[in-house]
Amino acid sequence: MLYPKIGIRPTIDGRWGGVRESLEKQTMGLAVAAKKLMETLRYPDGTPVQVVISPCTIGGGAEAAKCEEYFSTQNVTATLTVTPCWCYGMETFDMNPHTIKAVWGFNGTERPGAVYLAAVLAAYAQKGLPAFSIYGHDVQDLTDTEIPQDVAEKILRFAKGAVAVGWMKNKAYVNIGGVAMGIMGAYCDTNVFQKYFGIRAEWVDMTEILRRITLGIYDHEEYEKALAWIKENCPEGFDKNAGLNLPEIITKSKVVPPDKDWEFIAKFSLIVRDILYGNPKLDEMGWHEEALGKNAVAGGFQGQRQWTDWLPNGDFTESIMASTFDWNGPKMPTPFATENDTLNGASMMLATLISNTAPCFHDVRTYWSPEAVKRVTGYEVTGAAEGGFIHLINSGATALDGTAAPVNEKGEHCHKPFWEMKDEDIQACLKATDWCRADYQYFRGGGFSSHFRTQAEIPVTMLRISIVEGIGPTIQIAEGQTVVLPDEVHKKLDQRTDPTWPTTWFAPRLTGEGAFKDVYSVMANWSANHGVTVYGHIGAELITLASMLRIPVTMHNVPEDKVFRPHCWAAFGTQDTQAADYAACKHYGSLYK
Repeated sequence: MLYPKIGIRPTIDGRWGGVRESLEKQTMGLAVAAKKLMETLRYPDGTPVQVVISPCTIGGGAEAAKCEEYFSTQNVTATLTVTPCWCYGMETFDMNPHTIKAVWGFNGTERPGAVYLAAVLAAYAQKGLPAFSIYGHDVQDLTDTEIPQDVAEKILRFAKGAVAVGWMKNKAYVNIGGVAMGIMGAYCDTNVFQKYFGIRAEWVDMTEILRRITLGIYDHEEYEKALAWIKENCPEGFDKNAGLNLPEIITKSKVVPPDKDWEFIAKFSLIVRDILYGNPKLDEMGWHEEALGKNAVAGGFQGQRQWTDWLPNGDFTESIMASTFDWNGPKMPTPFATENDTLNGASMMLATLISNTAPCFHDVRTYWSPEAVKRVTGYEVTGAAEGGFIHLINSGATALDGTAAPVNEKGEHCHKPFWEMKDEDIQACLKATDWCRADYQYFRGGGFSSHFRTQAEIPVTMLRISIVEGIGPTIQIAEGQTVVLPDEVHKKLDQRTDPTWPTTWFAPRLTGEGAFKDVYSVMANWSANHGVTVYGHIGAELITLASMLRIPVTMHNVPEDKVFRPHCWAAFGTQDTQAADYAACKHYGSLYK
């Protein structure tokens, strides 16, 4: 794979004869320190992020061109310019319109790194090239080689966003099927995916899955392995259909016998993965075209209703695709949307690329006020849930990491990147989950839904991308935590909806203002019926990424001092930063014109 890289541009005072020579070691030292810092990050496949440094310090236009020539051979997505001193702004700046840019001006009194920073950022603004400004809060000594914490935080935030942009570029969002039940988010807007994410949209009819099952276009050895793993690790839960006198239209619609559901689902899961990523085993079997895959970064499955009205649902497949493991052990999670809600699939994609953890797909189902909880259960909520909470639930397709069963070295429940998932973490997720037979009144073809509840209070971030006429794509971000309710309280609330589905109780962090005035306001301002949660508080990183993509943030509860956008956003206003964000995104337009 050709990995997206970050290029470091060490700029320097161009005056030879004592000035430049005295600065070479320090300037290159800043570049090396920044490189080591960013190389602590990882790509979504677990390999360390690759960072390259210009072959020379940059004191003028000739050296800037030499740096750019080198970067053009390295698939550099973003550049970080570093300097401890004054440099010639227009002669040394990164004029490539296709790279994402940041500048770190060393805060020291001996040399005016801050002066260059201000001068070059003015040049970027005037040239219409947004750039992020990185400047330490405290003055450092000239000989100090340490990167201050506030500087490191901004460099890493910039790098995470830049890697996400580079990783998704030129890949595909694969729509398996079309639109589910009239859900607007499932109408894939090809222009949005191309212009904002650099992604091509692809479609595969759901009949392709049936063709491959019928003709045996899958790895038969792996099928046996997957089916054995499912039978050993996926116990069946209760059957909601037992004892029901179902109408004939339902009973005659199930064409796969109930005792054959898992066999069908195992083949289905292998085939969906192969459609997205390809499989060299298929080439050995003579299926050359199918072996290629679609170069996917994310995807979704329509399911309802043309599939689920007569065939086993996609819940297991969607769940295991998004999880950090399967029958082969730990694996990179795939953002894969239920009901082919492509905008939620894109939300899953951004969340996973930033956090490197599994994305959990949810219906944003119900706001439970403290008063309503007490009326129904007699329980008085406290702690993070004292203002109420939101019921996040989905038709059995949520990543199993959503159980919060894994435990870190401190003994705390969490989600983990796949490369940190141990066998005991995987087993904990599996033991926390059973698989309930699908409700035949909704899914005539049967299948199974993952059934669990998030078992620990952990930090999560909820997000959603939506498209608004006249604006384009927007993003909503809500940091908060999961809530654990007493068993009897959970049972009474959970059984008011479909009890065969996985549940997460979510309490957003409140600010007392705007959409975060209270939990009801968060629910009332949410833009669609779906949302995504991912582990940790990554709202600041998502805001930085959104600004790179030119997607305005509709609502967020990230502390203002953590918001990091290109410096020129301030030119659109500093008092109302949300309005400035909208104005800047509109002015600069999508990242890929």
